[in-house]
Amino acid sequence: MNHPIHILGFAGSLRQGSYNRAALRAAVELVPADASLTIVDLPDAPGFNQDTESNPPAEITELKQKIQAADAVLVATPEYNYSVPGVLKNVLDWTSRPYGDSTWSRKPAAIMGASVSTLGTARAQYHLRQIFVYLNALVINRPEVMIGQAATRFDAAGKLTDEKTRDLLSKLLEDLVAWTRQLQKA
Repeated sequence: MNHPIHILGFAGSLRQGSYNRAALRAAVELVPADASLTIVDLPDAPGFNQDTESNPPAEITELKQKIQAADAVLVATPEYNYSVPGVLKNVLDWTSRPYGDSTWSRKPAAIMGASVSTLGTARAQYHLRQIFVYLNALVINRPEVMIGQAATRFDAAGKLTDEKTRDLLSKLLEDLVAWTRQLQKA
């Protein structure tokens, strides 16, 4: 019998009303029966400083431990100025340092994102994939979940109401669980 896959999810936004947080809450509802998804908030950490990377803030140390303990990670990124938000990049820098102590190397991961724009975080996801290549995270390629025009896909309470998007998100989670199991066997 396979043990349940534990997925850690976080949004690359500090905004409480973010559509990406809402997408993560939908993912909790849609996660396969043989998995679980825990959502954590990103710390509002100071800017990464290589001079202090050996002594990171406590909230970064705690997040690194949670990432290490998870079987896989699900990142929901908004798109700011055609790229990932600064807070997400900062956390990725902190959690991948010091060199040789990255929490990301060989970590199964999936990316999704929601935006009010038509493109639905396509550029941010592309940049995040580039970052994950260097970090050696093992990100699944498909399905791509780019929730465009998010205001029309969530209700006023933040519930994902668009069935096509729910189906796509469900498939992403199924594939992440299968990918994680495949990597665990290797």
